[in-house]
Amino acid sequence: MLEGIYAFLDKVFGPMIMNYHPLWVVTVSGIILGAFFTLLNYVLVDQEKMKKLQKMSKEFQKEYKAAQAAKDEKKMRKLQQKQMELLKLQNEVMKDSMLKPMIFTLPIFWIFFGWLRRWYVEVGIVKAPFNFFLFDWFHKMYHSGLPPSELGYIGWYVLTSMAVGYILRKFLDMA
Repeated sequence: MLEGIYAFLDKVFGPMIMNYHPLWVVTVSGIILGAFFTLLNYVLVDQEKMKKLQKMSKEFQKEYKAAQAAKDEKKMRKLQQKQMELLKLQNEVMKDSMLKPMIFTLPIFWIFFGWLRRWYVEVGIVKAPFNFFLFDWFHKMYHSGLPPSELGYIGWYVLTSMAVGYILRKFLDMA
């Protein structure tokens, strides 16, 4: 089944892989998937509920700091009860914000990266002019044979998609 999907991806993206440097292929992939996953999250997650929860958390923090500064024990006990309610709400919202999008994004992520691995498993996508500790950390985590001055396709994809996701979240005013 996966070979059929990989054959389809070869037909769609094969010309790009054959004609362009791996840096461009992985960057475009990161932009497309990062934007897709962020937009999917925007559609599936109740943004108003997330914003309300963030506002409540900020208000709670302010009240808690004020009660601590005033050493008001009665207020602190009330805030501890409020904190328990807030934690229950946070757990509910977190479950909704993680589970729904993950059902759709995880299979796409694994299929796409299984396919990309066929092309770029030990290819250095980005080369730094020095040994960068984060690159070395990525290599140790994925047991890569790349030197610490190079970053492979997974690391470059993560950086690219995180940047695109961050910008898009700001643009869409997501919580």
